Amino acid sequence: MAAPLAVAVALGGSGTLLPLNAQAQQPAPRQELLLVSYAVTKAAYDKIIPRFTADWKKRTGQTVVVRTSYGGSGSQTRAVIDGLAADVVGLALTADTLKLEEAGLIRPGWEKENPNNSIITNSVVAFFVRPGNPKKIRTWNDLDNKNVEVITANPKTSGGARWNFLGLWGSVTETGGNEAKARAFVTNVYRNVDTLPKDAREATDVFVKRNQGDVLLNYENEAILARKSGTWKTPYIVPTTNILIEGPIAVVDRNVDRKGTRRVAEAFARYLYSEPAQRAFAEEGFRPVNAKVKAETRSRFAPVSKLFTARDFGGWDTINKRFFGKGGLWDSIFSKSR
Repeated sequence: MAAPLAVAVALGGSGTLLPLNAQAQQPAPRQELLLVSYAVTKAAYDKIIPRFTADWKKRTGQTVVVRTSYGGSGSQTRAVIDGLAADVVGLALTADTLKLEEAGLIRPGWEKENPNNSIITNSVVAFFVRPGNPKKIRTWNDLDNKNVEVITANPKTSGGARWNFLGLWGSVTETGGNEAKARAFVTNVYRNVDTLPKDAREATDVFVKRNQGDVLLNYENEAILARKSGTWKTPYIVPTTNILIEGPIAVVDRNVDRKGTRRVAEAFARYLYSEPAQRAFAEEGFRPVNAKVKAETRSRFAPVSKLFTARDFGGWDTINKRFFGKGGLWDSIFSKSR
């Protein structure tokens, strides 16, 4: 487990987490953090980071500069393992954070160091369709059609693509179908995929800006952001049977201990559960995990009648090995779908 904070922490009136004896600590006048996250979180962090640094400055007198790196979650994970000196990682799925644990960068038990098993956001899979939805795509089953070109990112590099894969698989196994039917269905869908962009943001660009494909599988928050920014105005579809996408946060123990940034890194991670941070996530299309903000923003998100989770597939250790490990189901399905 990571070493505890050197100071007690309290919840401020605005929902921020504050060191009780921050003024007595006399911190260094300036400190830098590196946040490494997946591509589609950038708009939310662009709002959250200035709020955190202003709050921290007010409470402690210390100037904190939070630098950022964004990209496909799998690629970002590899970069941190290879030496990118992240203080905090907000990857697209627990599976990628577990790879950092396996590499010795994060200590076991990191999930219990923050509320909600260190999950800071939720989402679901959404379908982008063309104006008027000419292919009449409404459910997962509609993707098993040789006349429907599907756009989705590459599960080898993109966390969002792994969620898409599990959504496809679970749409069969979590509604009464067996694994043979799931395998056949997912293989057929990937036969309709011509290209595999490296991350969720690039997949959106392929569909929206390059006008390729009939349907895009992506995060609901990407659909909300696209409409908000005006890049895509057609209503998107959220299947009523869906997978609960869970975005974790973790402090990179080896790096913060080497750099002396643990105190502020842990404070930043906890700030992400505050009402201001959770509202910023919600404004950018993420489903919040803070109970008050969740209640406030419920009407912004499409209703889902049946949600399944990574735990229904045995958890991420099992998923990593069975679905996405070398020689796993993804490799087999991909080879048969080409």
